[in-house]
Amino acid sequence: MENVSSHKHFILNGFHELGELRPVLFIPFFIMFVVSLLANSLLLYVIISQRSLHSPMYILIAGMVCVDLSLPLFFVPNMLLSFLFDWRGISLIGCLVQMHFIHFVGTFQSTLLVWMALDRYFAICTPLSYHQRMALPKFIKFIIPFVVRNVLMITLFVCLAGKLSFCAGNVINHCFCEHIAMVELACGSTAINNLVGLSSVLLIPVVDFIFIAASYVVIFTSVLRSGRSGVKALHTCITHIVVITVSLTIALVAFLSYRIRNGLPAAVRVFFSTMYLLFPSCFNPIIYGIRTTEIRQHILMILTCCHFLQTVPQ
Repeated sequence: MENVSSHKHFILNGFHELGELRPVLFIPFFIMFVVSLLANSLLLYVIISQRSLHSPMYILIAGMVCVDLSLPLFFVPNMLLSFLFDWRGISLIGCLVQMHFIHFVGTFQSTLLVWMALDRYFAICTPLSYHQRMALPKFIKFIIPFVVRNVLMITLFVCLAGKLSFCAGNVINHCFCEHIAMVELACGSTAINNLVGLSSVLLIPVVDFIFIAASYVVIFTSVLRSGRSGVKALHTCITHIVVITVSLTIALVAFLSYRIRNGLPAAVRVFFSTMYLLFPSCFNPIIYGIRTTEIRQHILMILTCCHFLQTVPQ
């Protein structure tokens, strides 16, 4: 395949159907971006600053916060500039780097939920050995395989995308370098890219959610057998399940919108794909802050203290 005619510069053309109304999108996406940054920063500060929250469960929540805090940074600022100033250009290398970071960090949205499910399983089903099982030397055997899997799968399909010749066009109908949207521009066969992309979906989020579902089935079965004493321990599980349900729903809609093309407008597909990354970053810190009693109490203390300092006469 000749590489001479392959495009090295791309145009991110998401929501172009809106025409002159496209800059209006700056307002809702900017609000979501600010909410994401503020909510996740506050939650991370509370967990780091309070020694009582340095237990494994809260450390895993802090890990999720770090993912939710960093993921929008890889594409939202560029997207906002595109809305406001019509800056849509990106180089091939820049596109591949952005794709790698978005997809790699994004994989940990589901992987961290796996580790949280394991944490709740050990806490509820084996409470006497909980701290021993959750100690890093023991728990690392659950960390390394998932991290290696995520690194290998994402690096593989990004490298394969980088080897394609993009002579069919250079306009990506998206607001960031999404894998499927970019591969569609390639000339020649993309069967291996589609296969690896589909395999990544099956081996990362699908496997993770099967693992999570199995863990919570065992947890709920154990609680029902133990009777009333284990009901209180389910409170945090319900919080995780709410987060899982929202994440899975948006992920399925975003995935199916690209795989099943039944006259769905391109702008709708771009919207769902963007929400898949951005909405959990806004939703997760709010739901954890509201439903997790210890975190909620510390947040209220900080906000009360700030309000008191503002009302004290100078």
